[in-house]
Amino acid sequence: MNTAALREQIQQAHQHEAKTGQLTKQLEQQLPHLHPAIQLPEGDAQGVLTRFVAAYIDQVPDLLDAANEVAREAGIESQIKPVLKIAEEYFIAPPKIMDGHVGLDCLLDEAYLAHRLVEEVNDLYIKHFQQPLIPLDTTVANLIAHQLIGEEFANQLDEVVHHSVDNMLNDESFALESVEAYRETLSSPDTGAAWKRWPCLSRQLGVELELK
Repeated sequence: MNTAALREQIQQAHQHEAKTGQLTKQLEQQLPHLHPAIQLPEGDAQGVLTRFVAAYIDQVPDLLDAANEVAREAGIESQIKPVLKIAEEYFIAPPKIMDGHVGLDCLLDEAYLAHRLVEEVNDLYIKHFQQPLIPLDTTVANLIAHQLIGEEFANQLDEVVHHSVDNMLNDESFALESVEAYRETLSSPDTGAAWKRWPCLSRQLGVELELK
C-alpha cells in the first residue's frame, strides 16, 4: 500500500482549499437543498459540514492501512490487498468519470469510492464469516457523502464500486484453504486483539450527524 502518496495528495487538496475556499462555497450552495434526514446544528451548519467532508477524506489512508494490516495478520492479505489497491488507485489514477474535478470536492468523490469499496468488502465478510473484516460502520457517513455528491453522480460511483468488487471477490475467493484457516482463527484472542486496535473509525470523524 502506498498511502503516503494519498496523504500527500490530500494535503495538497487542503492547501488548494485554503487558497480558493472552493469546497466551502460549494457546500454553502448545497445547504438549503440537503435531504431533511441530515440533521446539522443551527449556527454552524456549514462549518460542521466542511469539517465532516475534510475528516471523511482524511480518514481514507488510515482506513486502507487498517484493513490491510488486519487482513495481513489474519492471513488473507492475498485476497484483500488487490481490492484495497483499487481504492488506492481511485486517488492516484481516478476513473475517467472524475475528469476535471480538482481540490477537496474532487477528493470527496474519490473518498466515497474508497469508503464504499471497504463497506462492500465488509458486507461480504459479514455474509461469509458473520462478522466484518474490520469493525467499521461508515453507513451513515457514506449516505451523507452520497447526498453531498449528488444522487446521479453518486449512483455512477456506486456502479464503479460494484463492478470492482464483482471482478475481484466472489464466492470462490472465500473457498480457499487460507480463508478456511482464517475462519478457524476468528474466535482466537489474536484476531480479537488485532480488531481492538482499530476502533470504529466513523466515530473518529468528530461530527455528530443524525439520520432519523
